[in-house]
Amino acid sequence: MSAHIMVFDSGIGGTTVLEQIQQLIPEATYSYFMDNALLPYGAQPPQKIIQRLLALIHFIESSALQVDILVIACNTASTSALNIIRRHTHIEIVGVVPAIKPACLISKTKHIGLIATPATVNSHYTKALIKEHGKNTKVSLYASTKLVELAETLFHTHSLSNYEFNEEIAALNIAGDIDVLVLGCTHFPLLANTLAMCFEKPVKLIDSGKAIANRVSSLLMKHQLALSIDTKKPLRYYATAPIDASQLSIELIELTDQTPDESD
Repeated sequence: MSAHIMVFDSGIGGTTVLEQIQQLIPEATYSYFMDNALLPYGAQPPQKIIQRLLALIHFIESSALQVDILVIACNTASTSALNIIRRHTHIEIVGVVPAIKPACLISKTKHIGLIATPATVNSHYTKALIKEHGKNTKVSLYASTKLVELAETLFHTHSLSNYEFNEEIAALNIAGDIDVLVLGCTHFPLLANTLAMCFEKPVKLIDSGKAIANRVSSLLMKHQLALSIDTKKPLRYYATAPIDASQLSIELIELTDQTPDESD
């Protein structure tokens, strides 16, 4: 079988990362898992996210899904739990974190914005990224779970409430002099075109999708994992809660929270 790459998120946002990986590595077998029963992860405490990711690992291994690479396409989950999860599996795990470093490098005004969920904005990992890479750049932080909900609705129904979107953007009060906005949630590229129209001056929107795809590609080469169109299987979708409006063919899965060892 061709190398199996599973992409995980709390909702449909990780498909923005999945698309980037598929474009770069079309020969792989893919599956997509969303823990939408707890959507959005940005509203969950770190310990709960760890329990859910451990439950995901348990599901993968007990179901013998033969996942070669697991992409945690969720900034909140990656900044909260990646190191702990890696200690509980032999599966290669790739996380996604806010693109603070490249944003600071390309900013000409030396003022950038990061828009993400509250958990990502407030995480120690995000603060460390800003401290390391934003020494000469002002980084303004904007937290929103409402935009996650709007992105979910847009994906499944192809409809966006302009009133709710504009109300949320007004509440965020994004600084007018930023020239780069980091999309620190994988849901937000789904709203990129609408977000871009919110600014009077050009603002570059960046995310981590391409960087993640490149990382996955390098791991495939490192481990010499097989790639073949002839042996790849169709894309499978898993979810932990029904999605009535979606046209996707989704297999419902029940995750049982797993508690990490006390040593973790």
